[in-house]
Amino acid sequence: MTEYTRYASLAHRSVFITGGATGIGACLVEAFAAQGSNVAFVDLNEEAGNELAERVRAEHDAQVVFRRCDVTRIDELRAAIRALADQCGDFTVLVNNVANDQRYDPRYLSEQAWYNSLAVNLHPAFFAAQTIQPLMARQGGGVIINFSSINALFGPSKLPSYNTAKAALLGLTKSLARDFGSDKIRVNAIVPGWVITERQLNKWLTPEAEAWWMDQVCLKERILPEDVANLTLFLASDDARMITGQKFVIDGGRL
Repeated sequence: MTEYTRYASLAHRSVFITGGATGIGACLVEAFAAQGSNVAFVDLNEEAGNELAERVRAEHDAQVVFRRCDVTRIDELRAAIRALADQCGDFTVLVNNVANDQRYDPRYLSEQAWYNSLAVNLHPAFFAAQTIQPLMARQGGGVIINFSSINALFGPSKLPSYNTAKAALLGLTKSLARDFGSDKIRVNAIVPGWVITERQLNKWLTPEAEAWWMDQVCLKERILPEDVANLTLFLASDDARMITGQKFVIDGGRL
């Protein structure tokens, strides 16, 4: 079990995470539970979500609640947020983590595939923030963390819609930081490099690809979900109380 730095301000704080059943999201669920936070998360993968919630509850004696949700259906996302807030309390931390990095050749990308990608990688972040903002405001403030990607900054091939969405999240972060600042809501973006999750191991991480990556970075080690979780915890805590509208790159020195 990973040992995380303890932030007293995160104890009993209600946290909502999108795409929390696997990968980085699952690590975030466990990391916040280890802080004593009340954690709610949504995902399409019902089996993985239920298994994770049960395990983390047992290991950390924490409130961890899962709800199956298709975040591309905004009404369903809004309903999930409201129902889970009734169980966990008004959310004062939102982590917009959900994403799908499906590859497409832009020469053959259909209109529907383009919209489908944005429906996962961009739209839920805004509407989750919009729905949770009044909950945060009546609690006297909160934190929104958007997950972008270094792909938005150097644009690898066959990811046109994903790269576009991740770039848009940087603009959304700046905009919401300004619009929500008067309610003491901080909004920041995390910009990860190649984080090695099970999905990456199964689909993209070949020996050749990893050798190329290691040649590009300053720190010759894999970036793990736990590394990203550590940064997320700090930004969500009161230790970062005057940080907003910023992007934080965690890529081992790739950029």
